Amino acid sequence: MTRISMIEHDGWSKALRDATNPDAMTPLERGTLRIMAHKPETALGFVGFFGALRGERTLPERLTELMRLRIAFHNQCRSCMAVRYSDAAADGVDEVLVCSLERPAEAENLTEREKLAIDYGERLATNHLSLDDEYHARLKKHFTEAEIVELGIFAALCVGFGRLGASWDMVEELPEAFRAREGGPIAPWGQREVVGVR
Repeated sequence: MTRISMIEHDGWSKALRDATNPDAMTPLERGTLRIMAHKPETALGFVGFFGALRGERTLPERLTELMRLRIAFHNQCRSCMAVRYSDAAADGVDEVLVCSLERPAEAENLTEREKLAIDYGERLATNHLSLDDEYHARLKKHFTEAEIVELGIFAALCVGFGRLGASWDMVEELPEAFRAREGGPIAPWGQREVVGVR
């Protein structure tokens, strides 16, 4: 059960409702905003930050979604792992591709750029001090500096908020495979049932 009470959108501040149009969202899409609504001004800041990040995105949806899902595995954020975004699906992310995240370095259906982005996100989640001068020189062979900044900010958002979401244990609306706690870590690959959102 979610560890912090959720405020449904009819109880949100007017400013937060106006900024997000929650009536057009599913409960899962309203996600952590239902908890952040306890701090409406902070929630508005998050919505603005996330909107700017998405609005200025230059990296492909496929690349960022694959990185997001691999980070979600390391965070063990069940809601992050269960969600599949329609923009990413339109850019070629399907469950076959998601299964390649089990061993991304060996995957034949990932580009070198995608493998590097996934590795970068994984290192931010597990060993950020390994991102040294040599690693950044490698990144610069595949990404512009602006893209590295975009990649880093998005990965940091996924790491931080994914861990926060995992600690809040928001799993009630997820498919059963993502709610179960037995059997060790859960992975986003190999799942039969996931949740699609806009």
